[in-house]
Amino acid sequence: MLSDDELCCGPSLYIDGKWTNALGGGTRDIVNPADGTVIATVDEADRADAVAAVAAARAAFDTGGWPATPVSERVGLLLRIADSLAAERDRLARIETLDTGKTLRESYIDVDDVIAVFRYYAHLAATGADRLVDIGDPAIVSRVVREPVGVCALIAPWNYPLLQMSWKIAPALAAGCTMVAKPSEVTPLSTIALVRLIDRAGVPPGVVNLIQSSGARVGSALTDTPDVDLISFTGGAATGEIIAGKAARHITRVALELGGKNPHIVFPDADFDSAVDAVLTGAFLHSGQVCSAGTRLIVHESIADEFVAALAGRARAIRVGPGLDPASETGPLVSEAHRAKVEAYVALGIAGGARLVTGGARPDDPALRDGSFYLPTIFDHCHRLMRIVQEETFGPILTVERFTTDDEALMLGNDTAYGLAAGVRTADLARGERFTRALRHGTVWLNDFGYYTPAAEWGGFGRSGIGRELGPSGLAEYQETKHIWHNTAPAVGGWFTDN
Repeated sequence: MLSDDELCCGPSLYIDGKWTNALGGGTRDIVNPADGTVIATVDEADRADAVAAVAAARAAFDTGGWPATPVSERVGLLLRIADSLAAERDRLARIETLDTGKTLRESYIDVDDVIAVFRYYAHLAATGADRLVDIGDPAIVSRVVREPVGVCALIAPWNYPLLQMSWKIAPALAAGCTMVAKPSEVTPLSTIALVRLIDRAGVPPGVVNLIQSSGARVGSALTDTPDVDLISFTGGAATGEIIAGKAARHITRVALELGGKNPHIVFPDADFDSAVDAVLTGAFLHSGQVCSAGTRLIVHESIADEFVAALAGRARAIRVGPGLDPASETGPLVSEAHRAKVEAYVALGIAGGARLVTGGARPDDPALRDGSFYLPTIFDHCHRLMRIVQEETFGPILTVERFTTDDEALMLGNDTAYGLAAGVRTADLARGERFTRALRHGTVWLNDFGYYTPAAEWGGFGRSGIGRELGPSGLAEYQETKHIWHNTAPAVGGWFTDN
């Protein structure tokens, strides 16, 4: 198990500035997916806890003064949080690895990105976004100002729990909102650690509240209530549909990031070795448990055989193992239940006629027997109607389709209900520019894959969701715009005559 020093043990719900146990006494064991052992036991909220958290956030927004807090104070809070994250970098990375299974190298990158996100929004909040509108009358001062949207329900996924929650908490604090954060019940530990740092940084009571539990237990208290002004959810499309439906009853704003089925298009003029490396990383980083994973390879027929053979050789050499082992290059799937879903997709691929090139099984290393490990898997000769091509498998499964013309490649790249991210690899800059503009995806990488910056928007088209995180738009999600018209020289208008 994690040590007390690593977890900062004690009650793990944070409501109205106090750490507390669940009202119903519920708890949940958190399991290390690398070996199946219990690493922590946390409080599990029920509906009463969620209602209390929303009420605390509502009171903090309506009467607690947080929305009117000077920008300088909010900026200072964000920077103190960033500094605390940097000081606790080693502990947070270890917690994230034990909780999610990802390699320690990946967890360090995540923590560094979280620090960058808090610092970015501190800077953005300090710059302000109000604007004057010149209407041609010197007596009129017309201003458009931004104000916090209100109480926010922040619901994050299990694959990047710390990073995804930071994308929500940082801009919400910067905007002056109050919030209830709910991490995935599968991987809540790093979010608990983050909120402990936020508490120590001096956040006022009720501004940040934390509950952990399943959506079935507490979801409706966060998403089906007029006391919440914005729901920000990252997760599966099916759950996103349910949340959007509940929010519609109260005309509640939603920001939904719902995953993707992301194409990676490789032309024959692309640099071969770097393309193989990028496709491999894009598909199998974090065992494919990435919303923007490039798990749909679309490769030109003339190089397909050679390209797939090179990919397969590299995939077989990937060192699968526990995230804390420095030799591991990718870790386990997050749980036994999730591995079963991935295995079901592999069975669908085989039954559908795709050719299994490599993987498609659990590793045979006895040392990995107790973990939720699965080998990197490649299916060749896939076609666009296969379920493994169209559905988000969220595991280490790469499908390969072949094309002969640019038009065919573009058609396949846009042949998805999703639209989160895509990659294009070509030495032809004109073709690359044409494809980056024509692909209907929220992020398009040209001769690269997987990178992002806090200063640029993240989100998708189609079933990949609504709204954007990161960048200025990521702050705007948590703000309302108001037009203030000030007449500095009021006079009788004379519209109606005085008879």
